[in-house]
Amino acid sequence: MSATFDLNERPDYDEVLQQIADYVLTYEITSEEAWSTARYCLMDTLGCGLLALRFPECTKHLGPIVEGTVVPHGARVPGTPFRLDPVKAAWDIGCIVRWLDYNDTWLAAEWGHPSDNLGAILAVADHLSQKRVAEGKEPLTMRTVLEAMIMAHEIQGVLALDNSFNRVGLDHVVLVKVASTAVACRLMGADREQLLSALSHAWVDGQSLRTYRHAPNAGSRKSWAAGDATSRAVRLADIAMRGEMGVPGVLTAPQWGFYDVLFSKTNKDQKLKPENKRQFSLPQDFGSYVMENILFKISFPAEFHAQTAAEAAVILHSEVKDRLNEINKIVITTHESAIRIISKVGKLANAADRDHCLQYMAAVPLAFGSLTAEHYEDGFHLANPIIDELRDKMEVVEDERYTREYLEPDKRSIANAIQVFFNDGSNTDKIAVEYPIGHRRRRKEGMPLLEEKFRSNLETRFPARRCNTIVNLCKEQETLENTPIQEFVDLFVI
Repeated sequence: MSATFDLNERPDYDEVLQQIADYVLTYEITSEEAWSTARYCLMDTLGCGLLALRFPECTKHLGPIVEGTVVPHGARVPGTPFRLDPVKAAWDIGCIVRWLDYNDTWLAAEWGHPSDNLGAILAVADHLSQKRVAEGKEPLTMRTVLEAMIMAHEIQGVLALDNSFNRVGLDHVVLVKVASTAVACRLMGADREQLLSALSHAWVDGQSLRTYRHAPNAGSRKSWAAGDATSRAVRLADIAMRGEMGVPGVLTAPQWGFYDVLFSKTNKDQKLKPENKRQFSLPQDFGSYVMENILFKISFPAEFHAQTAAEAAVILHSEVKDRLNEINKIVITTHESAIRIISKVGKLANAADRDHCLQYMAAVPLAFGSLTAEHYEDGFHLANPIIDELRDKMEVVEDERYTREYLEPDKRSIANAIQVFFNDGSNTDKIAVEYPIGHRRRRKEGMPLLEEKFRSNLETRFPARRCNTIVNLCKEQETLENTPIQEFVDLFVI
């Protein structure tokens, strides 16, 4: 006889939630490499946000929901005059840092951009530090921001190591929301119960689909999705801090939990077979591994799986630039993830479509020797039909070694190779680049260039004197860590 009731025994919080909460509340970060890399990450992320302010499609999203709203101790949005409540400030900061697809990246079973979490971190920290000063207390310092960044990177990155949300059609910003919720709660002074409640609500939300990242629907939502996630995280943290009860079995509840509803495979009658049930795998403890191994986008504002392809194309530019009309075919050798995410043919509808097209991101530097944010805009694309002519001549093939080493923990390569064949039967060498310049294996080469990128991005918004002040402060680890948050943010206010 089938049961006609549910057994109503409230469970403990799911183990994954408890692991995240205990990490955020108790872990002490001792890795000097993590602290130093977080400083570079802060610089790079803010610089990417400032550069995005040159694009009206981005700036139209910024500012208060209700024009003229005044918020006491409002969080500032770098590069703008806005002082907003922390929820909307998180949206705006998250939007600008992600808009150009130029901030850091993490690649594993799931992909993502852990510096997206700065939207929530900086908004909450700036507001709280101003409030503390107004109450006669000591301000929070930038060490608090760097610590929260390391933890957010770790939560998002470790959850991404073995767990592929893209395989079930979910967008990686779910991990931004979860990580930002955790560190926002910590900044707000949450106890364990409040933190667990907030995390449970982050998972119980209906999650974003990846539809807006893929052909034929790729569009600009992918540029503000992270801002949306960080904003929601701050709101959920605030709700939990007000004493709202949590949903302890949010992941594991049969039929109604995240695992059964969104993370497992169903058959036609929607009944889960045991072999199709999935749960999260955490292959290692939370620490500071992700920040230490984060991938920086230094050379190109491009989806990360194409970074090495663009670099190879730049190398080939001088050899092919005067023979573009003589090209018979172009072979791009790549890895499975790049094929699944960004390999596409046909008309590209908008800038967001182009910066997620492997062939486009290879064609532009082959023809012009560089790849910048402006190269994705409609005007540039329409003025240069050679780009689509080159795309039409491209063949994309998978190298199984590239695919395998992409996932190997001691390698984590993101390899691409390009070879050009001409009508007369001649060809270029096959130019392979297996590790992008922002990879941990190329840190010594990459960090000076990252500093140059930061200064260049600052100069798009501020006069030289202020740029020098910001750069000099950010170069000094101890000085930066001891700087009050509101004083640091003051440097970025218009």
